[in-house]
Amino acid sequence: MKKIKPDQKSQAWIDARKRHHLSHAQVQMARELGMNPKKLGGIDNHRQEPWKAPLPEFIQYLYFKRFGKERPDAILSVEAKLELDAEKKARKREEKQARKAVAEAPASPAAEAQPRPSEP
Repeated sequence: MKKIKPDQKSQAWIDARKRHHLSHAQVQMARELGMNPKKLGGIDNHRQEPWKAPLPEFIQYLYFKRFGKERPDAILSVEAKLELDAEKKARKREEKQARKAVAEAPASPAAEAQPRPSEP
């Protein structure tokens, strides 16, 4: 399968994962929490502000607080999610083309040969 180029939103999460040393699970948790990848730098300054927790711990704390579980059930990297979405999109496109081909197929010749009843 050819390599899928990420869109801007996905690329922002990939960059944030590298910049802030997050795992795939922590990125997924942050996404589910609705965090903005561009704003993670303001949260991740625990060296300058010692009362703050490190970003990975903070994300895990918020995730547990909101969802009541330590980790997501199924962990996917951003790249794996892109591949799954591309496969799903291709499958839907094929199904749509198949439905369209069936709808555009001409009706059976027997149905066309029968005369229509005239209205009185």
